Amino acid sequence: MAEYRPQYQQGGPMSEFRSQYGLHQQQKPRSRKVVKAATAVTVGGSLLVLSGLTLAATVIGLTVATPVLVICSPVLVPAAITVFLLITGFLTSGGLAVAAVSVLSWIYKYVTGGNPPGAEQLDHASYKLSGKARDMKDRAEQYGHQHLSGGAQAS
Repeated sequence: MAEYRPQYQQGGPMSEFRSQYGLHQQQKPRSRKVVKAATAVTVGGSLLVLSGLTLAATVIGLTVATPVLVICSPVLVPAAITVFLLITGFLTSGGLAVAAVSVLSWIYKYVTGGNPPGAEQLDHASYKLSGKARDMKDRAEQYGHQHLSGGAQAS
């Protein structure tokens, strides 16, 4: 399969600039490539050393802390569960309070004649619902008249 390589114009201001300052892609100085490689090796090596030190510190910390956690676990586990439940309760309560305030604010704007988001949809749904209720009332009256008048004639 042939490889696609876009052809660039040979002339033009950019080609003059590149040739004047030696910025052709194939003519990068070798020292620049060496510096890039050395930087990459230095950064990668230092990050690798830091990750190894972090792993060693974690293992040492767990080794030291495990006996303390085992001894204190009858106190720590219920305390952690209690703290978790308290935090969850407070966050839930706060979230529900924010929701309640926003709903009450929306209702206040709607009742006082403001135009909160979604008011048109609510009005449209209310109109459709009242229309359906009227239709059902009319059907019920027709049904009642048919069966009452039909039942009176049979007797």
